Amino acid sequence: MTALLEMRGVTAFYGHSQALFGVDLDVAEGEVVALMGRNGMGKTTTIRALTRLIPHREGAIRFAGQALEGMQAHRAARLGLGLVPEGRRAFRGLNVEENLIAAARPGPWDLARVHVLFPRLAERRGQDAATLSGGEQQMLVIGRALMTNPRLLILDEATEGLAPLIRAEIWAAIRALKAETGLSILVVDKSLKELVQVADRAVILEKGRTEWAGPMAAMTRGLADRFLGV
Repeated sequence: MTALLEMRGVTAFYGHSQALFGVDLDVAEGEVVALMGRNGMGKTTTIRALTRLIPHREGAIRFAGQALEGMQAHRAARLGLGLVPEGRRAFRGLNVEENLIAAARPGPWDLARVHVLFPRLAERRGQDAATLSGGEQQMLVIGRALMTNPRLLILDEATEGLAPLIRAEIWAAIRALKAETGLSILVVDKSLKELVQVADRAVILEKGRTEWAGPMAAMTRGLADRFLGV
């Protein structure tokens, strides 16, 4: 498969504090990759470096054939990076439909298609985002990212803190995206049970480094206990 995203030896800092010490990560066209690791191991920082929300100091990041070094976040987004950030972050002063169209770009994902994926958003299209439940806000932010018509959808803890029924709906939507669209997806989540069902490969971070990468089917209980256990 053709590589869509390539990260090699990436390091990053917050001020004088180093957070990434050498991250290697690939996502191919049409592939779903799980980015895994315990809390504080560098998963969100890796995503922030990829989406240019923070600079990286060493290493290389290439997306869709272009080097991202020095690129501003909005320019990287226009290449086709669609981010669903940790903590939802809907535009609370806008209603549902306004949120969805705020950053929309031409392509197959439009309001009608998002409404098929998340029917609740059609029911609440005129409702203020601030009045939605946490699960509905998460659906809204996923829909908003899809409306940018990304080449890579990045889901950072998209099901964290949600009720089980809502989690199940979002995982069903992710499975549908994989089965029906061929969209490349990078997903950060703690639910190994769900990730095994949707991810083609996994990359595990440990203390800001890539410690293991391979097919999801090769994720053994020993690996999970070593790198993901509490």
